[in-house]
Amino acid sequence: MTGPQHIQDGPHVASAAIELAGVTRRFGSQVAVDALDLTVATGELYGFLGPNGAGKTTTVRMLTGLLQPSAGTLRIAGHDIVSEAATVRALTGFVPDTPPLYEYLTGWQYAAFVASLYDIEPEQRDADIADLFARFELSSAADQLCKSYSFGMRKKLHIAATLVTRPAVLFLDEPTTGLDPRSARSLIDLVRELASSGTTVFLTTHLLHLAQELCDRVGILSKGRLLAEGSVDDLMTRRGDASLEDVFLRLTEEETDGDAAAAPG
Repeated sequence: MTGPQHIQDGPHVASAAIELAGVTRRFGSQVAVDALDLTVATGELYGFLGPNGAGKTTTVRMLTGLLQPSAGTLRIAGHDIVSEAATVRALTGFVPDTPPLYEYLTGWQYAAFVASLYDIEPEQRDADIADLFARFELSSAADQLCKSYSFGMRKKLHIAATLVTRPAVLFLDEPTTGLDPRSARSLIDLVRELASSGTTVFLTTHLLHLAQELCDRVGILSKGRLLAEGSVDDLMTRRGDASLEDVFLRLTEEETDGDAAAAPG
């Protein structure tokens, strides 16, 4: 698969691929994301980490236009996610933790259908589908209906269909969940290729060793707030920890302890 078609520098293109300024999301009285400021450079592989309920998926859903922010602004390549939604959709791809599929399309038909939404040329589409299906060992199931696919096959199919659209900014929510070790390694290698060719990758994961191995920078979120951000080496050096897991556990424990100390007796 050749590299995606990326945005060229121009009057309406920012050097940052992802920008959040003061982003808050409330669900009733609950604050899921709390005045979040975040910038991800073009071509960066960014890991967004946090315990369950930290606000990671809510943030990704706002970045992909599936949720509106309660306050603040979000931009993709300089384009406002709310007021320029169509432009943003054309630039982004999103692989959720549990991918939706059309049960009565074949795997190939599903990938081709997704590509058609982005006006991908048929020749390029077919070449990329064939390449991605081979990488994820889906070629023999290409003509089977999606309803017959296992969870892991569904995940691989949705990843392949998303990558056929050649997004400039790719969002991956728990990307290796449900994948066997060989497919997970294929995905990791492919993500590296995409980032090295200029695709911006923003991923959430509970697998801290994966983030440590893969990401240029990570941000650690807890209760909707960004606790720390930087390269893995920088975070470990600053805190004197031996691994990203140590950094993560220490920061999130400190956050919990601090909240407990601040609570009225």
